[in-house]
Amino acid sequence: MIGKLYLIPTTLGDTEPLEVMPLSVKKVIEEVDFFIVENEKTARRFIKKITPKKSQSSLHLMSLDKYAEELETRTYLDVCKNGTHVGLLSEAGVPAVADPGATIVKLAHEKGIQVVPLVGPSSILMAMMSSGMNGQNFAFNGYLPIDKGERKKAIKELEKLSLDKNQSQIFIETPYRNEKMFADLKAALSPNTNLCIAADITLTSEYIKTLAVKDWKHQSPDLHKKPAIFIIHK
Repeated sequence: MIGKLYLIPTTLGDTEPLEVMPLSVKKVIEEVDFFIVENEKTARRFIKKITPKKSQSSLHLMSLDKYAEELETRTYLDVCKNGTHVGLLSEAGVPAVADPGATIVKLAHEKGIQVVPLVGPSSILMAMMSSGMNGQNFAFNGYLPIDKGERKKAIKELEKLSLDKNQSQIFIETPYRNEKMFADLKAALSPNTNLCIAADITLTSEYIKTLAVKDWKHQSPDLHKKPAIFIIHK
């Protein structure tokens, strides 16, 4: 028997795990002792929160942060040869989507290890679901350039792409730069382009609104240091 790689979702903030994910996630964490994680402290906290009776000393955590060496990470799934299951944990939301865990999933496929995705909150999909924009054709673009000129050019290119392909364009920003992004979007986009802002998804402070850019001009949502998704559609 070869062990499996479980893609384990986490919460998008300080929410009770079982309020936003099914019991199957808890059951898998109860059975798995080997985890690949970005941050050991937050991973332990999440595991303890969803399975408080699980022994912390039984956990084997393998780091997948920016300092992890590729030669080392390629050994992380070696335990699967002995029938041991491994869990891949994201810092927030679902693993391997806008997340470094994609390299581990690719490795699992190379090694013939079964990949099992578990249900949990994805801020990207939840924002798309609630935007009212084209859910049949959309693209996730990650982060836009920081340089003001390059960013304006990127925004205009995404707006044109949306018009040409009838495609919703999704992107994100570092939370402390959200308000600057909002200002740049209002300045660069055409007045009739639709803009959705979805922040703090699944939290009590959740904010999701879609308006034409001209109608955003006098809006001032509090986006500072809040995880947010931006979507535009021309």
